[in-house]
Order: sequence, then structure tokens, then C-alpha cells
Amino acid sequence: MPVKKKKPSVLKRQRQEQKRRMRNKAVLTKLKTLIKKVKKLILDGKEYQPTLKTAIKEIDKAASKGIIHKNNAARKKSRLMKTVFKLTADIKQS
Repeated sequence: MPVKKKKPSVLKRQRQEQKRRMRNKAVLTKLKTLIKKVKKLILDGKEYQPTLKTAIKEIDKAASKGIIHKNNAARKKSRLMKTVFKLTADIKQS
């Protein structure tokens, strides 16, 4: 079978998909890093409130832009807050 030449619209769509994929991956990586940073700050006994606020803000922003689903964002925030309460309670007891 002969190889079909791709239409210009297909090539443009592929370029757009690649840009979006890279942008979305960067945002998801940023979210994961912020969540890890909050947990590390709590365990180190340092001020974690500003980082926690930033993490929640970024999660909401990703959901509003459609990078993650709104239920996924709610689940991430819920799990993060649950972890924060658990870690801070463990540190206070020690």
C-alpha cells in the first residue's frame, strides 16, 4: 500500500496536541512537587501554611483549566488536608 501524505490540518492538530501535552505534564509535575513539599515541611517542623495554600490554589487552577477533573482536584485536596491534619497531630503528640 502506498504511504498517504498527511493533511496540513492533521499536522497542525499534532503540533497542538504536543504543546498541550507538555503544558499539562508541567502542571501535573508542579502539583506533585508542591504536595510533597508540604508533607516535607510538616515533618521538618517548618512553616507549611503558605506552601499548603499555594498547593490548594494550584490544584483548583488545574481543575478550572481542565487539566484535571474537578472530582480529581477535590480528592487531591481532601487527601492533602487529611495528611496535614494527621502529620500535625502526630508531631504535637511527640
